[in-house]
Amino acid sequence: MIWNKDIECMEREQMRELQSAHLRNLVERVYNNVAFYRRRMDEMGVKPEDIKTIDDIVKLPFTYKNDLRDHYPFGLFAVPMSDIVRVHASSGTTGKATTVGYTKNDIENWREVLARCLTMAGISHNDIMQVSYGYGLFTGGLGVHYGAETVGCTVIPVSGGNTRRQLQLMSDYGSTVLACTPSYALHLADALTENGYSLKDLKLKAGVFGAEPWTENMRLELERKWGINAFDIYGLSEIMGPGVANDCIHHTGLHIHEDHFFPEIVDPETKLPLADGQEGELVFTTLTKEGIPLLRYNTRDLSTLNREKCECGRTTVRMKKITGRSDDMLIIRGVNLFPSQIEHVLLEMGETSAHYMLYVDKANNLDTLELQVELDEAKMVDTIRELQMLSRKIEHALNSAIGLSVKVTLVEPKTIARSEGKAVRVIDKRKNKQ
Repeated sequence: MIWNKDIECMEREQMRELQSAHLRNLVERVYNNVAFYRRRMDEMGVKPEDIKTIDDIVKLPFTYKNDLRDHYPFGLFAVPMSDIVRVHASSGTTGKATTVGYTKNDIENWREVLARCLTMAGISHNDIMQVSYGYGLFTGGLGVHYGAETVGCTVIPVSGGNTRRQLQLMSDYGSTVLACTPSYALHLADALTENGYSLKDLKLKAGVFGAEPWTENMRLELERKWGINAFDIYGLSEIMGPGVANDCIHHTGLHIHEDHFFPEIVDPETKLPLADGQEGELVFTTLTKEGIPLLRYNTRDLSTLNREKCECGRTTVRMKKITGRSDDMLIIRGVNLFPSQIEHVLLEMGETSAHYMLYVDKANNLDTLELQVELDEAKMVDTIRELQMLSRKIEHALNSAIGLSVKVTLVEPKTIARSEGKAVRVIDKRKNKQ
C-alpha cells in the first residue's frame, strides 16, 4: 500500500518541476525574512531571482548545526512567534541543543510524511502502535505519535523507560508495532524472558526504529529476537524530526520525501556535490518548511543516493542506511574507524551479545582501543581457556576487518549500561589528555 501515490510515484521530471517551484518560493522567503540567510547570500552575490530551477541549489550557502546554536533560540525562524504553534529541540547528543519551531502547516506536513513512512512499513488503521520514543522537546515521541494517528493506528504513548511496564503493556494491550531506538528495542528483547514473557505472549509484527545509526546486521538481529519486520526511520529535528525517510518492505534504501526535503551528497572535505552512488555527507534543503526553513543543511550523516525506481513502485530517491557520521569518525593510529564497523563484525560473528562499549585512550603517546562486549547468556563459555580463545577470535576478526589491533574484554551479561534514548558506544579518554 502507498499513502500518497501521486507524490510517491511521481515521474522524475514532474518531481523536479515541483521541487523547483518550492525552491524558488523558499529562497524568496528566507532572503526576505531571515537576516542570516540574506547576509550569507549577499556575501556570495546571490539574489532570489538567480534561483530558477532545482539545479541552482548549488549556488546557495550551506547551513551547519553551529549556525543554529549561534542564533539560539529563535534567530533563524522565518515567521513571527505568533505563527509558531510548537517548539522542539534536538537531543543535544553532540553539543548544545538546537531549537526548532513549527507552524500549523509544518505540523500538517509532518503528519503527512510520517503517514507515508508508516504505510511503507505495512502499518495501517488495524495496528496498535506502542511509541517508546521519548516525549517532550525531543521530536521522536510526538512526531511518530501524530503520524500513527494520521494512518488511524491505536497509539499507546508510553514514552521511554520502565522496561517492565513496556513489556506488560505490549502483552496486555496487544501492541502490533513498536517504535523506539534500535538499542532500546534490543534491550527490551533481552528483558523478555527475565520479566516472564515470551514471543508467544505478544502480537508484535513490526518495529519502526531510528534516532541513532544502526547496521543491517542489527536489523537482522532485532528481527530474529522479536520475530518481526524491522524498519529504519530517519529524521533529525533540524529538518523536521522523524519522517524524513523510511525503508519499505524491500529494505533497499530509505525513501526520502523529496517533495519536502531535497537531498544532496557532498564530499566531506571539499563540500562539492557527488554523483549518485558516491558516499559523502547528506545535505537537506527543507523545501516547504515555514517555521525554520533551512538551506543546504549538512547533517554530517554519511550516505549515498539512488534514484532508480524501487520494487515497491515508489519513484522517490532512496538513501543508503546511515551507519555513521563524519564527525563520529575516530582516528586511531592514523586509521579511520566508525563504531558501526565494530557492531557489524560482532553481529556477523554471533558469538556474543550486541551490547558493547569502545574505550579509546593513549599510552606512551600511542592510541589504544579496547572493546568491552557482553557475553551472550545463551552461549556462555565455561572455562577461562574458552574465554581467552573467544577474545582472541574476536580480536583477529576485528583486526582483519578494520586493520587495527583491539584489546577485547568479555564482560558478564547486563554489565554495560543500557540507554533508553540514543545509545552511547564510545568513551574517548584522549580528550581529557590534550
